[in-house]
Amino acid sequence: MNLRRPNANEATGTSNRSRDVVPMSGICTRCVDGCKGACEIWLASFRGREVLYPGPFGEVTAGADKNYPVDYSHLNIQGYARGAKGLPEGIEAGPDTAVFHTADTRTEYGWNTKVPMRLPIFTGALGSTESARENWEQFAVGAAISGITLVCGENVCGVDPGLVLDHNGKVSRSPEMDRRIETYRKFHDRYGELLVQLNVEDTRLGTAEYVSAKHNLDTIELKWGQGAKCIGGEIKVASLTQANQLKDRGYIVLPDPGIRGVQAAFRDGALKEFERHSRVGFVTREGFLEEVDRLRDIGFTRVTLKTGAYSAVELAMAIRYGAEAKIDLLTIDGAPGGTGMSPWPMMNEWGIPTFYIESLAYQFCERLRERGIRVPDIAVAGGFADEANVFKALAMGSPHVRAVCMGRGLMIPGMVGKNIAKWLEAGELPKTISKYGRTREEIFVCYEELREKYPGRIDEIPLGAVGVYTYTQKFRTGLQQIMAGTRNFSLGTVARSDLMALTEEAETVSGIPYVMRAYRDAAEAVLDS
Repeated sequence: MNLRRPNANEATGTSNRSRDVVPMSGICTRCVDGCKGACEIWLASFRGREVLYPGPFGEVTAGADKNYPVDYSHLNIQGYARGAKGLPEGIEAGPDTAVFHTADTRTEYGWNTKVPMRLPIFTGALGSTESARENWEQFAVGAAISGITLVCGENVCGVDPGLVLDHNGKVSRSPEMDRRIETYRKFHDRYGELLVQLNVEDTRLGTAEYVSAKHNLDTIELKWGQGAKCIGGEIKVASLTQANQLKDRGYIVLPDPGIRGVQAAFRDGALKEFERHSRVGFVTREGFLEEVDRLRDIGFTRVTLKTGAYSAVELAMAIRYGAEAKIDLLTIDGAPGGTGMSPWPMMNEWGIPTFYIESLAYQFCERLRERGIRVPDIAVAGGFADEANVFKALAMGSPHVRAVCMGRGLMIPGMVGKNIAKWLEAGELPKTISKYGRTREEIFVCYEELREKYPGRIDEIPLGAVGVYTYTQKFRTGLQQIMAGTRNFSLGTVARSDLMALTEEAETVSGIPYVMRAYRDAAEAVLDS
């Protein structure tokens, strides 16, 4: 069975002429001379490297569509008809106390100083992509009022048009970074936090020093990589001036805007965009520990790490070095993930998928625990979009996994709410929305709840943020129902025994018992009693 159909996908704006396609290559079984398109090979014949990336850039997010042999759908959640774990102290379990809407969905992470969150989810890194910049207010305010952590991704200072560098080439002013931090803080309470990521270029530009000195941020995140790709982060820019500016700031810009032939192609209109790439890092134990110490010396209370879907060796390094450095959170991002711009072939064909990498992470954490070594709190990422799979991830990684990092699943509600605001203003509500009403109060089921929660401030909350909040309330209710069904009324009591594997292959990968063997001994004891 072929797990993916290559050479044509909506993400790259391509398709096959024929319904009959060679499974391995994705080429039509009858490739006709004179074909007018439009598979990836056909399009790449005259648009070249553009076809590597989903598009149009800045208007879409993309997620790979490879169908892995085992994923979280191969697990089911156990249900029980007795007991109740995790009820508040002093509360006796019974039909009137063990009700689903009282299940506590809060979690926390951190080595010494804990960060509480109202839900066990937080945003993926929203960095220098156009979609992150344009929608930042929706995401930031939405995360703040939902009580979850917000990750400000890499390269925000580096691509800021208003960036000012000092005589040492370090950030002295970044209006875009200032805007991002201040927007989140407008509505932040004690739940969740904002953390800023660092990559190679961010470190060279002094981003950590800037956000610490000007904004007194508590947390900074080192980035080794992400689940959608194993190369540095990239964006596209449609300006020759900006391309040269980014090159001057130390980024890799392709095609090179300093070459005359490239400049001529841009003037002719053949070349429409430039790619800005970040550099890949080179991880060593000594270098990592030194960098964590340096960041703490700058003034950060917490240091976290985001790593990608690399080999088992890099995963072991992240967990072992993270334990030694006593980092506050390790986010492990599995393939394929979703992103604003990653090479489409790499998104589909690179890296350890999330289900597999979480299974390895659990095994590695347990090995260290057996040696008496405390491991960092862990979050997993890569393709999550609903409460059932989040519950499975928390249970499968228990007690080490404390949260799930969600990318597109939390971005979409912000974009939906933003667009509803535009359609309301223009009087152009689609029927899919107008059937619920024609005012924001009628359309958003949580609008009046937020008006009461933030008296006199509801007009400061953009509808995209209302969308994020409304989604998280659905997520919370769904998670509470699942928790109550497993008789867990606190996330702290969720365990691997609350899952069953539907296939023996899933059992082999995860260690979760196959459905026909799960609780078999206890069941037979009942029969024999």
